[in-house]
Amino acid sequence: MALTGRAALVAALGSLPVGVLAPSWAGMLAVNVPLSLAILCDYALAAPVRTLQFTRSGDTSVRLGDTATVQLTVTNPSGRRLRAHLRDAWPPSSWTSESEQASSRHRFGVPAGERRRLTTLLRPSRRGDRQADRVTVRSFGPLGLAARQGYHRVPWTVRVLPPFTSRKHLPSRLARLRELDGRTSVLTRGEGTEFDSLRAYVPGDDTRSIDWRATARQSAVAVRTWRPERDRHILVVLDTGRTSAGRVGDVPRLDAAMDATLLLTALATRAGDRVNLIAYDRRVRAQVQGRTARGDVLSTLVSTLATLEPELVETDARSLSTAALAGAPRRSLIVLLTSLDAAPIEEGLLPVLPQLTQRHTVLVAAVADPHVEAMTHARGTVDAIYEAAAGTQAQAQRRRTADQLRRHGVTVVDATPDDLAPALADAYLALKAAGRL
Repeated sequence: MALTGRAALVAALGSLPVGVLAPSWAGMLAVNVPLSLAILCDYALAAPVRTLQFTRSGDTSVRLGDTATVQLTVTNPSGRRLRAHLRDAWPPSSWTSESEQASSRHRFGVPAGERRRLTTLLRPSRRGDRQADRVTVRSFGPLGLAARQGYHRVPWTVRVLPPFTSRKHLPSRLARLRELDGRTSVLTRGEGTEFDSLRAYVPGDDTRSIDWRATARQSAVAVRTWRPERDRHILVVLDTGRTSAGRVGDVPRLDAAMDATLLLTALATRAGDRVNLIAYDRRVRAQVQGRTARGDVLSTLVSTLATLEPELVETDARSLSTAALAGAPRRSLIVLLTSLDAAPIEEGLLPVLPQLTQRHTVLVAAVADPHVEAMTHARGTVDAIYEAAAGTQAQAQRRRTADQLRRHGVTVVDATPDDLAPALADAYLALKAAGRL
């Protein structure tokens, strides 16, 4: 049984005149005995909590930053009216600290034998699965002096998906892809290496594309058109080791890599290529393979990445290379999203890189910290000069590491979190236009 503030107020108001005018045990009993009886009667008339029935419905997934709506239906099978306060508990990351109080607590009443639907709004601040905790109910009597309290477990899970903020870059990259594919009128011919068709020559065409045999059979000069290769294989390898846990701005490096992966997948599947994924540090953390339908690949990838978290272990580059080779039995574009820190690259990746580049085209993409760029411009004080020197040294080290990779024939993309996804998409289109997939 829980006593309310109203019971305490009634007890104080009743005891005050007795204590001032006629302080005695008899006076105190005259106030408290009727109050105690009223509290017991109020408790007895409160609707029981244990017999309440709960069901949930609503959203089962939501993108990070959006709002999910979950309904909780309360059925009161007893013969008494339910006057209740309810707290619908979820993990703290299910909403912002300001909105938690208003979102999780409800005051309501349910007549005997009826039901009410309550709505809880979730605004998660992290990826992953959010599972509902206890539903705690406090049922008050008609006088509001005492209450019954208990809890129920009503399971429900909302999966928080990556936000895919780089989706805004997809239309411009698809337009570029259509130009490569020759489906849009442009001054330059469609790029690629697969023969597409013949058409009449127009000024500005590359003379190396003139088909002299076809020209000899016609009255006009004919040129060959080309289109990018289709049905190529792309293997995205996400490094989930300790370096991916570092935060750049407000998000971990792994989240920026995920965003770039989603844009690349959306673009490559539209281009007719197959995309597989491996998340690896010392073992396979997640894998997507064998999906062919365009929408199926992207939705499966989003759902898989939702629960992926960095591991605070050093990535085993040798076993990562073995896993990548096993995941790419045919010639593929292997996109490795990792860091450009000198030690992991020189001691881990460079020794095993020839195994990958021997058969595959390799692209390494890394998240750069914009704060380092800002440090290089610091001036005015001694500390600022030291800061600028440290930033310049860090950038020079990254450039040396990138040059080492390029000498092995690797394409390197090094960009800040906001620019990584479009830069990776541009690198993919450039490789596709050059026929290197």
